[in-house]
Amino acid sequence: MKKVFKRYVPLLAVLVMAVMLAACSSNAGNEKEAAATAAPASASPAPAETAQAAKTVYPLTIENHTNNGEGTEWTTKSQTFDKAPEKVVANTQGAAELLIKLGLTDKMVGVAALYGAGDPAVQEEFKKIPVISQDYASKELVVGASPDLVMGRGGLFADADWGVGTVGGLNELGIKTFVQSTSLQGATLDSLYKDIEQLGQIFDVQEKATAYIAELKERAAKLKEGAAAGGKTFAYVSDGGNGAIAVYSGNVDTFAGDVLGLLGLTNSYADVTGEISKEQLIATNPDVLLISVYTGGIDADQSIKAFYADPSLQSLKAIQNKAIYKIDFNQFWGYSYSIFDGAEKLASELAAAK
Repeated sequence: MKKVFKRYVPLLAVLVMAVMLAACSSNAGNEKEAAATAAPASASPAPAETAQAAKTVYPLTIENHTNNGEGTEWTTKSQTFDKAPEKVVANTQGAAELLIKLGLTDKMVGVAALYGAGDPAVQEEFKKIPVISQDYASKELVVGASPDLVMGRGGLFADADWGVGTVGGLNELGIKTFVQSTSLQGATLDSLYKDIEQLGQIFDVQEKATAYIAELKERAAKLKEGAAAGGKTFAYVSDGGNGAIAVYSGNVDTFAGDVLGLLGLTNSYADVTGEISKEQLIATNPDVLLISVYTGGIDADQSIKAFYADPSLQSLKAIQNKAIYKIDFNQFWGYSYSIFDGAEKLASELAAAK
């Protein structure tokens, strides 16, 4: 496995980040809150506004996030835009796909970290974006693309060979930053709606943003209505080597946890920090096991086969009921709308297993 994955994802390629949800503010007269963004994720979807959405008045100031690139403590930092960005680097595939959904393909000059299946619906548009790295992009590669905005996963804003540079460092170079609030600990589906709302303001595509938020809320409502898992518990697992099962708590992955909650799934280790042993897994005995699939990773099918055959795991309900499910890394850790694609697929599989 690549060095960056060892750094980032000992078990499931997930980053440790601190709680800080985005709060949106802008200059007077610039902001018009859509009814769709006000409702919580669990509420019934509100209809999209029929009136024309507000136009952005520049300069626009929004509240986003920063840290020192060394720890996990995120704080609020303002970003001011004198105009809509023209040259954007997305530090992950999921971030780029979100911009495509908002009609902003032509604004992107680079994308990196292509570790999972892309959204077929935006595949042709995605091909138009220069790939600056199949892996995580370095600051040198990012700055070399001459962006006026770098956006994406918070944990990648660091001065390291796998990082795009810190928020402060990029801002000093005159490059604006947008850290997806979905990628920070404490995030929920509301964080995704807020990210989309803010991007709509930054790029002056508020009408598209409002409509897309309403569409996603409809999908969330359908998932909750179906509640395919019916109150089951789950745990994230991976292949620790030679078919040996390893467990990841997922305690920082509150965004994914919130979406899985719509299916009626509860993370058995949501409040656990540190390593989790096989003995703890057996004692907890979750109903469902989820294993992440990503480009360059261990063959998940072979891992699942090994888990099912492991004599020491035979007391697990998930083993007895053949309830190990593959989830796509880009969908669940792209911190974007594609998590709905993954959740809907998983919901279908859970329903079929009843």
